Amino acid sequence: MKTNEAIIAFCQSEKIKAGLIWTSQSIEFLLGLPEEQRKGAERVIHALLNMVSHEISLAKGLARHEAWSEAEPHIERALIMINSGVGYEAGIHLSKALSKITNIGQQSMSLLEEREML
Repeated sequence: MKTNEAIIAFCQSEKIKAGLIWTSQSIEFLLGLPEEQRKGAERVIHALLNMVSHEISLAKGLARHEAWSEAEPHIERALIMINSGVGYEAGIHLSKALSKITNIGQQSMSLLEEREML
């Protein structure tokens, strides 16, 4: 991986991790809402997860790493769960995506440390 790609991968991984954590926390919040408020909350969570998905697509184009593609199916499954009205079951898929993204960040950070850029 080139240095500029490692920098972009590291930055994107941090942004995507934050989005995944926010989404997971929002799903937990969803469980405590009254039924009449859940549909609106699910739409907001869906929008947030779509933004995360777009950030992954952007990262794939700017910083090549196979794990970006490995995270995408987990995001897609989480979106399906949310669209199906069982968003509370999306957490496991978000955790798996978070693991893939965290690995990218760690590898990028290690490379940047080796090159004495961090």
